[in-house]
Amino acid sequence: MLKPGGTIGILGGGQLGRMMAMSAAQLGFHTIIYAPEKDSVAAEVSRDFFCNKWDDTAALTAFIQQCDAVTWEFENVPVAPLAPIADRITPHPRALETAQDRLAEKRFVEELGGAPAAYATVDTHEELMRAVERIGTPGILKTRRDGYDGKGQWRIGSVRDAEGLRVPDMPAIYEGFVDFSAEFSVILVRSKDGEIRYWDSAENVHENGILAHSTIPAGAAIADQLKPARALAAAIAQRLDYVGVLTCEFFATAAGPVFNEMAPRVHNSGHWTIEGAATSQFENHIRAVAGLPLGDTSTIAPHIVMDNIIGKAANAALEMLSQPDTHLHLYGKKQARDGRKMGHVTRITRDAESSGSTQ
Repeated sequence: MLKPGGTIGILGGGQLGRMMAMSAAQLGFHTIIYAPEKDSVAAEVSRDFFCNKWDDTAALTAFIQQCDAVTWEFENVPVAPLAPIADRITPHPRALETAQDRLAEKRFVEELGGAPAAYATVDTHEELMRAVERIGTPGILKTRRDGYDGKGQWRIGSVRDAEGLRVPDMPAIYEGFVDFSAEFSVILVRSKDGEIRYWDSAENVHENGILAHSTIPAGAAIADQLKPARALAAAIAQRLDYVGVLTCEFFATAAGPVFNEMAPRVHNSGHWTIEGAATSQFENHIRAVAGLPLGDTSTIAPHIVMDNIIGKAANAALEMLSQPDTHLHLYGKKQARDGRKMGHVTRITRDAESSGSTQ
């Protein structure tokens, strides 16, 4: 168990690391950020910052020597450089290995009884055409690695679209579209002794491949599928011996929950937990990494909506503070580029009878 005054290292320097660092400070811990990008919003609220490349072995070694515990804030941290220090990192990097390859991830989930969308591997244009013929259209071509918030993805609406598409010069995967009624996430936290707790699942709405809104409570279509979705998420956590916050994204369909992808980290669709749950996803992740007892994950308001603030919408974000029960989080990013997550706002309705008015 990490004692107050201890230091937690965070691999990655974005807004998730920033919010984790703030929760760590609340519990009396220091944080150190390791990231290759000089512009780090997480470093702004941390004690120290290692701005070094992922394959800088000497820098990683010096970083780890200053930390009592180490975690990460996004799933694209390269795994190979972490091998010498893997046993010092929570959760274990085996979770990164699984999540970083979409093909490996889908096969892993299938072994546990989960149901992903129909898929096929694609390395050449000929393989893409065979995949489209077998699975049909519409569908989506994705790189097997990397890609985030819609990047590294190509929508294919017809055979003609596939014929005109230049397949990326890297391993890819073709997925058939899922006929779904809603999207949702199962977010859990698992302690070092194996205890698992869940937050309520929000209904998620995406725009242009980026999460736009998360709403609590979710609709009946999602509520009816939570039990099997949670069971699969728990099986993933158990198989990986996972410690910390784990997110699994699902489509609610007539045939049951269809697995979309896993994120071995705190997640955008759980930002509402900062004000809307007894213990936020960020605090519980720090608790798990530090070996502390987990906090209560109960929702503490009858109606909650989290909206992402994208691009130049951040310029007028402070005007939102005139609205009641509004909680604004700006991430401190300097440039408001199109499609960039600049912050989020959570609106909480305390009166259940008036919850419909905040939609």
